[in-house]
Amino acid sequence: MAKSVATRSESKVKKLKLDTVLDMDDRISNLPDSLIYHILSLLPTKQAVATSILSRTWKPFWTQLPTLDLKDQPTNPPNTFTYSMHRILALHRAPVLRNFSLKWYTPCDSFDLDTWIHIAIERNVQQLKLEIYLNAEYEDDEDGSVSVDFNFGDDVNVIYYGELFFLPRRLYSSKTLVVMELTGGILLNPIYSCEFPSLKILCLHRIYYEYDDSLSRFLSCCPILEDLSILRNGTGGLTELKISLAKLKCLYIEFKPFRLEPSPGYKLEINTPALEYFRFEGYLRNIIFFEKPAHLVEAHVKISSELNRNEDWLDDWISEYKIYYGDWVFKLLRTLNNAKFLSLLCEDEKCIGFGSIYPSRFQNLIRLNFELNQANWHVLQALLIVAPNLEVLVVKCYDNGERLCWTEPLHDPGSLSHLTSFIFNGCEGLEHEMEFVNSILMKAIVLKTMTIKIKVSDRQLKESVLKKLLMFPRHSTTCILTVE
Repeated sequence: MAKSVATRSESKVKKLKLDTVLDMDDRISNLPDSLIYHILSLLPTKQAVATSILSRTWKPFWTQLPTLDLKDQPTNPPNTFTYSMHRILALHRAPVLRNFSLKWYTPCDSFDLDTWIHIAIERNVQQLKLEIYLNAEYEDDEDGSVSVDFNFGDDVNVIYYGELFFLPRRLYSSKTLVVMELTGGILLNPIYSCEFPSLKILCLHRIYYEYDDSLSRFLSCCPILEDLSILRNGTGGLTELKISLAKLKCLYIEFKPFRLEPSPGYKLEINTPALEYFRFEGYLRNIIFFEKPAHLVEAHVKISSELNRNEDWLDDWISEYKIYYGDWVFKLLRTLNNAKFLSLLCEDEKCIGFGSIYPSRFQNLIRLNFELNQANWHVLQALLIVAPNLEVLVVKCYDNGERLCWTEPLHDPGSLSHLTSFIFNGCEGLEHEMEFVNSILMKAIVLKTMTIKIKVSDRQLKESVLKKLLMFPRHSTTCILTVE
């Protein structure tokens, strides 16, 4: 009898648990369709398709999603994903495709790729992302993921030497594209009748260009482009680049040097009168702005090192380029003197040993991020003189080789008169560093905070630096000193 009661009790508990689960399922199924579509649109397409097995109610949801995010898996048997792609696109019914993303890393018939891209264009795709490597190799990372392996070390950017994919001609006349991102083994060769009347954001990441004018012809088809990113190992076959865009607001250029050969020369002409944000990273050659960007707000310049490599061609490179390198750097900086925010890093120790920032003045500059090495103290000194309205100064000392001492700049009554915040990263308490800090304390009459961040965690060094700071005379008696 007791056993029977216990059995009935267990049955009631199980029924209660089952009812709870069913109620939970009902709550999910009863969500508004718009919310379910939104949730599924955040998933990769493969996972969204998998939800169709949950119930008949869920089966059609993924077919109406306005996004497709598809990625080839190199571990799949040959042609398996090709078949899956055709199947997915055949079942997909969304009349408008907002986002289409395709990552492909294995051999594939270009006809198939063209077909899939055509389908996206026919459905008025607004955001298109293509990353294509037709014959890449793969290896398992330590965490089990799959990555492209081009037989280069981890310290070198990926360089692709495989078969290139020609973009379908139909793509060059898309009237609905707003965002386009192209990456990898893609060859850009725009037709002369190309047109992108709606394109506002364009990213060209390590793709290839058939002719020197391929880029400029492509950009001429983008009348309202506002954001442009060009990333390359070397120049991708380009020696003369022209960027002429009347509406462009953001420009990011990255030219990383090759490890196995000298970085090629190039000439970059920029005509972007509406530019507000500029970022350059990589090795520098001749960059020419047709006119100074009058509306520039933010500029970041990071020049990669070439002089510290030991290749046989290095001596020839130094003799050919060293004398011009400083002029290129300072010419670029002088062009950017309308910026309100500026960051500067020159990894080459001697790349700015020649040239001068004068007579330009950075009248609008209110924040400066500057990375010091033993060769560019004089550049920082010059910038402090020509930026009378500077409010925030952030300095990072990343190279302590053969140090050059801080030299007190020429007296300028307006120098540092508006500085309110100073941060010094990587300080070691060295004599020339403390002379520099002392100079800031003496000249910054409205300084509110000074933060010194020691390079290594050393309590005695922190105490020593703080003791020196407290002994320095300072113009601003309300300044808060911090040593971290």
